[in-house]
Amino acid sequence: MPVINSIAGFAEDMKAWRRHLHANPELGFDCHDTASFIVERLREFGVDEIHQGIAKTGVVAIIEGRGRHRGGIVGLRADMDALPIEESTGAEHASTRAGKMHACGHDGHTTMLLGAARHLAETRNFSGKVALIFQPAEEAGGGANVMVQEGMLDSFGIGQVYALHNAPGYPAGHFATGPGPVLAGDDIFHIHITGVGGHAAHPDETRDPVMAAVGIAQALQTIVSRNIYGRDEMVLSLTQIHTGSSDNIIPEKAYLNGTVRTFDPLVQDRVEARMHEIVAGQAAAYGVEAVLDYARGYPPTINDPEKSAFAAEVARSVAGEDNVTYREDRSMGAEDFAFMLQERPGAYMLIGQGEGAGLHQPGYDFNDEIAPVGASYFVRLVETAQPLEG
Repeated sequence: MPVINSIAGFAEDMKAWRRHLHANPELGFDCHDTASFIVERLREFGVDEIHQGIAKTGVVAIIEGRGRHRGGIVGLRADMDALPIEESTGAEHASTRAGKMHACGHDGHTTMLLGAARHLAETRNFSGKVALIFQPAEEAGGGANVMVQEGMLDSFGIGQVYALHNAPGYPAGHFATGPGPVLAGDDIFHIHITGVGGHAAHPDETRDPVMAAVGIAQALQTIVSRNIYGRDEMVLSLTQIHTGSSDNIIPEKAYLNGTVRTFDPLVQDRVEARMHEIVAGQAAAYGVEAVLDYARGYPPTINDPEKSAFAAEVARSVAGEDNVTYREDRSMGAEDFAFMLQERPGAYMLIGQGEGAGLHQPGYDFNDEIAPVGASYFVRLVETAQPLEG
């Protein structure tokens, strides 16, 4: 797998960084130890500026090139947070923190950006400056949006932004991206049902929230099959139902929770409206009260066509023509990098992880072999977008 020689030379260092991060996962905005580790490495590399405390624990590092650049500088983003999952890999570097693990490869993303930082700080074979963005709370909390709202893009003069995410199932080191929407918007809903509880032997004396929950859950699935145009992509998944405490008690309350994934704001509006209608109708049918709380979350991740084509060309320079896929594929997954792409042109790129457990699974582990490839891609993005004159 072709990588930059100097990066290949410190691949073992990258593996050690990644495995340290994997063993010490942190959630959400509380990435204090992770940020400290990143800052220690950046100081060792000799970057020019380190800015901490953005979105609570986010870090932005600035490296200056060897020539003037008149356009907005390139921003490279890596996410830092882990997931609330109990790890089952049995690896020597497995999580040491109960109920937390890097099950999405953010430890690998951070490592790839650190590898790029080391090379860029040593060579400075580019003009202007580069901003390295280490972001907390991608999995929950919208850390990217918080960084944007705190003025990060304007403060550092970032004109374009790029991110890289590993992809289990793709060949190791294979890149994939495309123009336009590449990931869905992610909305969350909560439904609170209140009935009248009682003895299970006398359901006639109750207003059963369990049956209402079942009715609502089934009716919601008609939205995708009966209310949305067949060529409009949309997913509605019910992920939690909580109710009851005993086999002989009809409870008073029930709770449902789930996610809606869409690409089109008009589809999003239609789904939300129909959910309110269905919840109200089912509540009336079962004689209970039901309240829908629908929260719009991450927007769709939309690549700039010009920048995504540019990113694909850079990937070809690293991995070769046959190892880059460029087409209009979409995923129903969501990503808060979308908030940065709403403000600046850029591209979200996938890098193949190879075979193994999928993302958000307790048996997942990042493939250390692809870290030098991803770091080389980040470096080439900067050197190609901001070349030295002459």
